[in-house]
Amino acid sequence: MTIANYQFYYSCDGDRTQAVILFLHGFMGDSHEFDEAIQLLNHDFSCLTVDLPGHGNTKVLGSEDFYTMTNTAQALIELLDYLQINQCFLVGYSMGGRLALYLTLYFPHRFPKVVLESASPGLRTAAERQERIKRDGQIARKLERCLDKNDFIAFLRNWYQQPIFGNIKNHPQFQHLLEIRTQNNSIELAKSLRFMGTGCQPSLWEKLKDNVNDLLLLVGENDEKFIDINQQMAKICQYCQLKIVSNASHNIHFEKPKDFVENIKIFLNT
Repeated sequence: MTIANYQFYYSCDGDRTQAVILFLHGFMGDSHEFDEAIQLLNHDFSCLTVDLPGHGNTKVLGSEDFYTMTNTAQALIELLDYLQINQCFLVGYSMGGRLALYLTLYFPHRFPKVVLESASPGLRTAAERQERIKRDGQIARKLERCLDKNDFIAFLRNWYQQPIFGNIKNHPQFQHLLEIRTQNNSIELAKSLRFMGTGCQPSLWEKLKDNVNDLLLLVGENDEKFIDINQQMAKICQYCQLKIVSNASHNIHFEKPKDFVENIKIFLNT
């Protein structure tokens, strides 16, 4: 579906008569990111997934400015309008969680309940943002040098060495995860990182106190960095509850899909 400067790839699964959940994947994911969770949810909800700019089969038809969070958020609102979805629940993971929080705070009437998995409001200070932009630029250049699948897999193996991912490399489906990630275009991923990375996005810390919607913050017990960030968020943000998922790190829906879904069901049904 072409919306403004985007050709969005999206899909719907589940009971079309039930409430809609819009799922937003993380960096290097795509619309299949939540497939396992959706299989456990699609009898009770209509599940809408979309490839975000720089990922999967979605194409940006305009300038690189259309990879930014602000423009992406506006385009997703227009996509929901096209699909005649006036309100829906929202689930976002990592990068998709940062985008989901932006949507919640700037379009609160559209998303009455929101689940943020391993997400953040961005960085508080200009100095932090500049440092992150510099670091993300270095990572983007590495992505741009991935000339074939083997280069890309080597990049991914290094990426998942980060402490936030815990022992994900020991997961029995880790190799399959790598294969899925390589379906993306590394040049497009680099653009996403340059224009919607944590350093580039608007800081949402100050706006958090204005939140009017119910938020569920999910973090894994082995993801110390995001436990700290989300504890800070919970202190600032009204109508916000924090849930720490045992035996999980950053990618909860991959490591503990049943626990992930159970938390979503309880939250959305109360």
